[in-house]
Amino acid sequence: MNYLKSFVPWIAFAIVATQFDWRWSGLTGLVLAAGLLVMARREGRKADTLIIEWSALSFFVLLTAVAFSFPASPLKTYTGALTDAWLALTAWGSILLRRPFTLGIARTMTPPELWENPAFKRVNLIITLVWAASFTITGLAGIALLNYAPHATAALIALKVLGFAVPVAFTIRYPRIVRARAQKAA
Repeated sequence: MNYLKSFVPWIAFAIVATQFDWRWSGLTGLVLAAGLLVMARREGRKADTLIIEWSALSFFVLLTAVAFSFPASPLKTYTGALTDAWLALTAWGSILLRRPFTLGIARTMTPPELWENPAFKRVNLIITLVWAASFTITGLAGIALLNYAPHATAALIALKVLGFAVPVAFTIRYPRIVRARAQKAA
């Protein structure tokens, strides 16, 4: 569950955004993303374990710059959905580059002798696909909801929670299922 720490800036942004102006929520995400990256680098974590953190830093730098430069921008309405769209692009991009973002994280929790195992790589590809699909669906649904029912706060919160909870649950369960199947086959 170490990977959940990677999403702290995104979660904090979502919480702060419900209470304060988007400039302050963006700045909160930026400060937390930068702080997490500094801490992770001090701990010696490698770049392939920090894809979500680098993505967060990039997103929050851009968002904060736009929010402070153009506080009345129409993007303000869609920032919650844009976070999911950005994460979707990050996840899909990591897949296209053949470096699923979950692979580096999984290597921190798995013995090195398994890192080149095709099953290990496939499990992480599938987990990253689930995250990418969830971010994509949540982002598109969020944009639609914000466009047609911008005051449906409960629906937006439920969408965010499901968009995160489903891939978390899958990430926890799927490797266990694969391991159990492999043990049965052996």
